[in-house]
Amino acid sequence: MGVIKCLPQVDGDLGWYLTAANVKQSIGRPLKGQQRADIVVLGAGFTGLSAAQRLKELYPNQTIAVVEALDVGQGTSGRNAGFIIDLPHNVDAQENTPEQDAHIRRLNAFAIERLQNWREQFQIDCLWHQAGKYLVAKETANLAGLDAFEASLQKRQDAYQRFKRDALAARLGTDYYQEGIFTPGNILMNPAALVRGIALGLQEHIDFYTRSPIIHIEYGDEIKLHTVGGVLHAKKMVQCTSSFTDASALTKNTIAPVFTYGSLTDPLPEHLWQKHFHHIQPWGVTSAHPAGTTVRWTPDRRILVRNILEFNPSQHSSEQQRQQAWQQHRASFEARFPFLKQVDFQYTWGGVLAVTMNYQSVFAQPQDNVYVICGCNGVGVAKGTYLGYYMAEMMHGNNSEALEFIRQTSQPTKVPPEPFRSLGAKWRIHKEQQTAGLDI
Repeated sequence: MGVIKCLPQVDGDLGWYLTAANVKQSIGRPLKGQQRADIVVLGAGFTGLSAAQRLKELYPNQTIAVVEALDVGQGTSGRNAGFIIDLPHNVDAQENTPEQDAHIRRLNAFAIERLQNWREQFQIDCLWHQAGKYLVAKETANLAGLDAFEASLQKRQDAYQRFKRDALAARLGTDYYQEGIFTPGNILMNPAALVRGIALGLQEHIDFYTRSPIIHIEYGDEIKLHTVGGVLHAKKMVQCTSSFTDASALTKNTIAPVFTYGSLTDPLPEHLWQKHFHHIQPWGVTSAHPAGTTVRWTPDRRILVRNILEFNPSQHSSEQQRQQAWQQHRASFEARFPFLKQVDFQYTWGGVLAVTMNYQSVFAQPQDNVYVICGCNGVGVAKGTYLGYYMAEMMHGNNSEALEFIRQTSQPTKVPPEPFRSLGAKWRIHKEQQTAGLDI
C-alpha cells in the first residue's frame, strides 16, 4: 500500500485560474463511494488529459477515468507562465545531437498541433496567440546566453531576429533589456483556461473525479485509489502527478521539487494602455539566465512577472513566502516598468517545477499495470502533451520512431538521498540566483 504523504494545495491567488473565461463551468465530481474504471489517469493536467484522450481513442469500449486532487486548472498545468514552446528552452537545456534536436522539434510541433486542434474543436477561449518568444538579457555578462542561443539557431537554420535595446523597446514597451532574440513559433495563452477547456470537452466520454485528493493507493492485480469517503477500483493506472509523484514512492529520489512564483496585474486602465502600450502586440520574454525573470504582456492587457527559485520538498508555500515573492515581483516589475508604479498585482501564487538531475523525464512502467510520467523540467505544456499521448500508444502496444526516441531519452538519473539532495539543490539555486543580477 502506498500512503500519500504530500498532497497538492492551492498556493495563493491563482491568477490564470481566477481570470479564466471558463472558471465557473463545472468539471467532474468528488470521488465518493465505490467507483470503477478500466483505466484511471491520476492528474488532470496537460499530461494526464492527453493520455486519457488517446486511451479513449484506442480503447473506445473501456471506461477511462481521470482523478484530480484540486479543481482542473488549479494544479501545475494552470500555474505556469503560459508558454507552449516549439524550440528547446533554457530550463530544459542539454547537449543534444542534431538528430535529437530534430526529434524534439517534431514532438513539440505535434503537441502544439494537438492543443490547437482541441482549442478549435472545443471552442476554448484561452487568449491563444502565436506571439513567438523573446530571449532577453539585461546584464552584459548574460549576453553570452544570447550568443549561444543564436549559434544554435543558426546551426539549425531556424528563423529568428536579434534586436538591440531601442528596437527591442519598440516591441516590448520597455527599454530595460540590452538585447533580445525573437523566435516566431511559440504560443502564448492562459494555461488554466486551456487545460480546463480541454477537460470540459473530454468529460462527455471520460469520467472526471475532481477535488478528490488520493490519500493512499493499493497496488496489485487491481489498483485501488482511496479518497476520504471513496475508492476507485481500476485495472490499470497512469500517474501524471508532476512533482507529487515522488510522494507515491514509484519514482523515489528522481524528482527535485523547485518552487517558483508568479504575479499578475488586473488589465491596465485605458489611459495607461493608450499612453504606453496601444501599439504593442502581446509578447512573452524569458531570460538568457536560467534564474532570470519571465515577463508577459497579455492580450487582455495584463502583465505577468514570474521569478524566484526555491528547493521546496514540502511542495507548499506559506503566506510569508508568497509575501517575499510579491516583494521581489514588485521590484522586478518597477525596474522594467517604472511608469506603471501605480499598477498593483491582483494575484500572487506559487507552483512547483518537477526537475530531474539530467533534465530527462520519467516515462516508465514500474509495475505491470502502473505507468508513470513526470519530470517535465519546466516545459510541461508541450512535453507533457506529447508524453501523455505516447504513453497511451505504448500501453496499446503501438510502436513508432517517436515513441522509441522518447523511451531512449527518458532515463533520469537519481538525485542524491537526503540531506545531500537538499544541500546540493539549495547551493545550486543560490549560485544561479546570485549570478543572474539585474536579469531577476
